[in-house]
Amino acid sequence: MQIPSNLLEGKKILLGVTGSIAAYKSLELLRLFIKAGAEVRVVMSPSAKKFVAPLSFEALSRNRVLDDTNESWADDFNHIKISQWADLFVIAPVTANTIAKLANGIADTILTQCALAYSGVKLIAPSANTNMIQNPMIQASQKMLAIANYEIINTQTKELACQVVGDGAMAEPLEIFWHSARVLLKNDYWMDRRVIVTGGGTIEKLDDVRTISNRSSGKMASALATALFVRGADVNLISTRFEVGLPTSIHTIDVESSEEMGEYLTDSIRIAKKGKLSKPSLIHDEPIALIQKEPFLFMAAAVSDYVPTHPQNGKLKKEILGESWNIAMKQNIDLLKSCNKEGIKTVAFKAETDPAVATQNAQNLLINKGVDAVCLNLIDDSNPFGSDTNAIDFISANGSLTLPKTDKLSLALQLLDEASTL
Repeated sequence: MQIPSNLLEGKKILLGVTGSIAAYKSLELLRLFIKAGAEVRVVMSPSAKKFVAPLSFEALSRNRVLDDTNESWADDFNHIKISQWADLFVIAPVTANTIAKLANGIADTILTQCALAYSGVKLIAPSANTNMIQNPMIQASQKMLAIANYEIINTQTKELACQVVGDGAMAEPLEIFWHSARVLLKNDYWMDRRVIVTGGGTIEKLDDVRTISNRSSGKMASALATALFVRGADVNLISTRFEVGLPTSIHTIDVESSEEMGEYLTDSIRIAKKGKLSKPSLIHDEPIALIQKEPFLFMAAAVSDYVPTHPQNGKLKKEILGESWNIAMKQNIDLLKSCNKEGIKTVAFKAETDPAVATQNAQNLLINKGVDAVCLNLIDDSNPFGSDTNAIDFISANGSLTLPKTDKLSLALQLLDEASTL
């Protein structure tokens, strides 16, 4: 997925690096931050410098790297001023040793001093051997950090530096990037709101080998789900196709047919409308019900209008079918019209090829299918299916607004701003 160059424009990130073999991945994370428009400064622990030279971080960030040897009180190059400067403090990788120090308020390096001085959200991505990360002392330390304004990005299971396959590898840089973007870009409207997104073109069975579908790529739905994630929503993406590099915290359901999509959509709407429980606090053992924000449904999927009347088992042989094959089709159920939209804001997507009737057809959806808004997508040679850019007209009872062509993630973020006014 294309990351907009202005996604994190104006944001200031302090990147901490500790002494793990995964430190080389921090260079890629830094590159992602810079590419998205953020200003980044780096602080390194003494052991981190054994794995990656500070010069590498200076070359990418265009800023001096703060470490234990060069702190200055003549300017802002010290653990107090640099902590006040940052909008977000990310430590990636963070070793088991540093996790234990942070949980106990130990500040014996410039990096841990920055962590103690920084009052905002601190995002940490652990990296350690499986036995180390699962040690009860480190597990207890992570629990302490979770209630002390730290957010922990889960490790992954893969082959570690010790050549053992197990849990403990640092999350991928792109995953850390998305979590960082979520901390920086979330807003009160979308935060913790349950949202369902459908995407891709449904795939209908002719036989066990052949299918019939359409050219919808699912890219807009993936971009919309990602935009919702960074805004803080609880996202459920039901799709036939997914973009590479989605935040792993997005709940995804991979479907094929319109029937399968309909089943999961029905269940997802029912769950989205349920009241949400808070986590038990340290004082109260029982969770309490929270006020449930009205959920949203974005129907971006291209659901087949017709499906085969008699899908076959096995593979139909051309020797039996003959020189021509007439496929009997029947009108499909209209998922958008038939789904239970009571108590859930619904935004439909409509693709049209004829500009003369496109707007009227989109406006008809507001009444005919009981939706709150329609995103009209005009398909032509300059805006084909599967492109990385898009332009839509956002149509609601309040009128129509054109969102000009841009990359799909930027467009999705603009769309969310409009949807929040419904």
